[in-house]
Amino acid sequence: MSTHVKHLPADERRAVTVEAVVDLAAEQNPNDITTSAIAKRMGLTQGALFRHFPTKDAILQAVMAWVAERLLSRVDKAALDVASPIAALEAIFMTHIDFVAEHPGVPRMMFGELQRAGETAPKRMVQTLIRHYGERLHRLIEEGKAQGELDASLDTEAAATLFIGTIQGLVMQSLLAGDVASIHRDAPRVFAIYRRGIGSAQ
Repeated sequence: MSTHVKHLPADERRAVTVEAVVDLAAEQNPNDITTSAIAKRMGLTQGALFRHFPTKDAILQAVMAWVAERLLSRVDKAALDVASPIAALEAIFMTHIDFVAEHPGVPRMMFGELQRAGETAPKRMVQTLIRHYGERLHRLIEEGKAQGELDASLDTEAAATLFIGTIQGLVMQSLLAGDVASIHRDAPRVFAIYRRGIGSAQ
């Protein structure tokens, strides 16, 4: 890997760095990941790593930007060309689950950033991601209510919060069990309950 990485263009090397951090976060406590460990995983020296990222926080900021871009892009794609708002919500739910299963280090890093004291750039990026994600959910829920597919009296804010919280709960349980694959088994059944809760009584 080292020979390959050393000869990559700068942008590609930064992307490989992000992927290395995500992989390391799936194997260990993200808070314990050092720049030395990242460089070692990539087959580089710390000096070579710091030529692209001046600090560890800069690396974490790049990781969060990568997560936001990939996740929101996949969520938007999943919501296209579906039959209805509730179908779009289900597609988003399952797409998010797939993303977590593919990158189990991502939620561990996000939870870790949100628990950090004070304001940091990576933490603000996680908060921004959650806000943008929530805006997409709000729009779909309102469309579902307008079309009579969802309960007209549904609290949109609460429904969006529950959607995100349900995914977070599934993720947390799978990480605690050490069985990320279980999230695929549980997600359809859990979403079915969520769907019944927000659906129109008609």
